[in-house]
Amino acid sequence: MEGELKLLLRQFKHKATSTYSYLIASKLNNAILIDPVKEEIKKYQKKLKEFNLELKYAIDTHVHADHITALGDLRDIYDCKTIMGEQSKVNCISQSIRDGENLYLDEIKIKAIYTPGHTDDSYCYLLNDNKKQFLFSGDTLLIKGNGRTDFQNGDPSLLFESLHEKILILDDETIIYPAHDYKGFKSTTIKEEKTNNHRLSMDKNTFINFMNSLNLETPKLIDIAVSLNKECGIIK
Repeated sequence: MEGELKLLLRQFKHKATSTYSYLIASKLNNAILIDPVKEEIKKYQKKLKEFNLELKYAIDTHVHADHITALGDLRDIYDCKTIMGEQSKVNCISQSIRDGENLYLDEIKIKAIYTPGHTDDSYCYLLNDNKKQFLFSGDTLLIKGNGRTDFQNGDPSLLFESLHEKILILDDETIIYPAHDYKGFKSTTIKEEKTNNHRLSMDKNTFINFMNSLNLETPKLIDIAVSLNKECGIIK
């Protein structure tokens, strides 16, 4: 356990895509995985076994374009519930979740926050534990950055609103755990992002123009990943 936290929290990194996944477990040894990667399943299994955990939920923050999800495999192995936001239109999941809806893992409450912009189905998940608050921000807010907006119905105007009206209103001490980082950073806080993330200091029009001018490379696996992830990563 970490400090005085009621929960167990472990972060995994898929090096090929710089994707972070998160294992969270309650004192009763029930667990949830956020943004699990298909190639990393053995790592998750090892940690679940090490701590004698029962996987109850597997969540994707959105339909990913750069890696294959492990949702379907984890469901088949552990009979866990698979969850995504109701906007994802992914028929293979066990449960759709709505903006503001709470998910409970024993004493742990996890609030779903709809944050469109990176994609049209992006969610963040807010977790409270004692006096600490954690936001699993998917690709919406990254460390000193934010998710791109040039595919999967991304929209820089909506992303600006999600950042400023849904995330930056949270307590400054909220710890941010993103779905990606490309420079080796593991976490940040709302306060640190307000101070160090120059994109958050832009006005809306400047932000929109900035995002529209990025001209980023297309993710290598996008054609395979998006279609497979709409099937929970299961090849049929």
